[in-house]
Amino acid sequence: MNHNKCLNCNSETENNYCSQCGQKTSTHRFSLQHFLAHDLVHGVFHLDKGFLYTVKELFTRPGHSIRQYVQGKRVKHFNAFTAIIFVLTITLVITGATKVKSSEIYNQEQLSEYSKLLREYYKLIILSGIPFYGLGSYFIFKKSKQNYTENLVLNTYLTIGMLIIGLIFPMITVFYTNVEVLYYLKAITPVLTIIYIFWFYYEYFSAFQYGKISLIMRTVLITVYIMLFNGAVNALATKLDIFLKH
Repeated sequence: MNHNKCLNCNSETENNYCSQCGQKTSTHRFSLQHFLAHDLVHGVFHLDKGFLYTVKELFTRPGHSIRQYVQGKRVKHFNAFTAIIFVLTITLVITGATKVKSSEIYNQEQLSEYSKLLREYYKLIILSGIPFYGLGSYFIFKKSKQNYTENLVLNTYLTIGMLIIGLIFPMITVFYTNVEVLYYLKAITPVLTIIYIFWFYYEYFSAFQYGKISLIMRTVLITVYIMLFNGAVNALATKLDIFLKH
């Protein structure tokens, strides 16, 4: 009989499930084949336990927690692909309940048209960014030897955290309608997002033998990369919408 160690609790296992924590002994390193054939399908069509636990971990020890998840400790975490769809749905509900128009806060005539485009293709726009985030972190932190699929997974959880941060301002506008004050409060989301991205990557890759200066520089680089990418996507979507209108 084969004896293996559980990746979640490090206990000796003999059967299909760990006798200590219940995780499957078939838990393995992420690969593109298994990602497409199992994890993505499972994430979309099944609900797992642990959403609140995952949210808590994403805002107390995001990098450390998700690194442990990628390395095999997966029993407590909510599936990333189910979670991101769930958070996207909540986001659309909350933004639909806001009492202040975005064009009033940002003072841009074209924003109202962009907002329509964003509402129509919101999930596609958000999800399409993850492969590019993964590509960036794969090359910037290549020394960590995390494969591309593992980078996709960690960046999916990063995106979940960013989306939850993005809920803060819309939730404020549901209950507060003073446009002059909201004009200054709109900076909350980008500032917190930048801090969160840095925190997430710094923690995640802190266990991969990078020197402190090298880790900080790489973390700054990936943070700038993601913010520039998001800015470019927003600008492109706005220009595309204006072009289509003409």
